[in-house]
Amino acid sequence: MSRLVISIGAALLLASPAQASDKGWGTASDIGRDALVLTALGLPTVQGDWQGTKQAAFSLGASYAVTFSLKHIVHEERPDESDDKSFPSGHTSSSFAAAATLQKRYGWEIGLPAHAVAAFVGVARVKADKHFVHDVIVGAAIGEAAGFLLTSPKDEGVQWLPWGDAHGGGVTMAMRF
Repeated sequence: MSRLVISIGAALLLASPAQASDKGWGTASDIGRDALVLTALGLPTVQGDWQGTKQAAFSLGASYAVTFSLKHIVHEERPDESDDKSFPSGHTSSSFAAAATLQKRYGWEIGLPAHAVAAFVGVARVKADKHFVHDVIVGAAIGEAAGFLLTSPKDEGVQWLPWGDAHGGGVTMAMRF
């Protein structure tokens, strides 16, 4: 697993604007999003984890519904002026929904690389001139919230609970023995 993380990190470091056109970044973001969505739906299916498949579908569906609704309410023009559906980034919201689902269901070993790919998708959408940075940040928040709120861990022995108030925030971990 650590080799996968190192490989993804190396790929991100080697990617530069001089090596990719707007179309290349767009294609890369399509591939990253599709790979994450297929993994979020396919991994639990292959393992016979039907609850995981259902939760991934709900997370992705909720992320899509919120993103689609906002695109039709806000009407922000894309940086490349191709249409007025820039806000929020759908590629990023679905990528982060898939990554958050994988993380919460199966743990950080798959969640960390999935989040690295999701972050790459967000960067690629900006580099492809399809989104502004704020479109990607809001898309990531929508996806992360959908994945986290609609997915339960496969191993119920460990629970993570994020918390926050006016003075700060953190994560609480509970383990069942």
